[in-house]
Amino acid sequence: MITTLKIGDTYESELIVAYEHSAAAFGSGAIEVFSTPMMIGLMENAALNCAQNGLEAAFGTVGTFVNVKHMAATPLGMKVVAKAELIEMEGKKLLFKVSAYDEEGLIGEGTHGRYIIESQKFLNKINQKGKA
Repeated sequence: MITTLKIGDTYESELIVAYEHSAAAFGSGAIEVFSTPMMIGLMENAALNCAQNGLEAAFGTVGTFVNVKHMAATPLGMKVVAKAELIEMEGKKLLFKVSAYDEEGLIGEGTHGRYIIESQKFLNKINQKGKA
């Protein structure tokens, strides 16, 4: 595995909050505001893309944990940007500082772990689950 990943690498993912991103649509709440699961997903997407930019095509990453706070609500129609910064590397283990901002400021922050995998080998192993 060849990697060009280095501490300090960053990536940003963004979206405009639509009904399908809301707590009401996701089932995590009854109000039409940006949902916590969607915020976490956007943070994970930023970390995924940050890692993928430094990996060979045959390799990818899988999420291993998320530890975040959702601190402010965001209404439908507002842009949200999630940022990921690689802060630790230990072998195949990656640790990202993640944050999310709407047009008014910080709405969430925390950490996210990912693990480097050889994509096809990983899929072959997973596809054997339940076949024994």
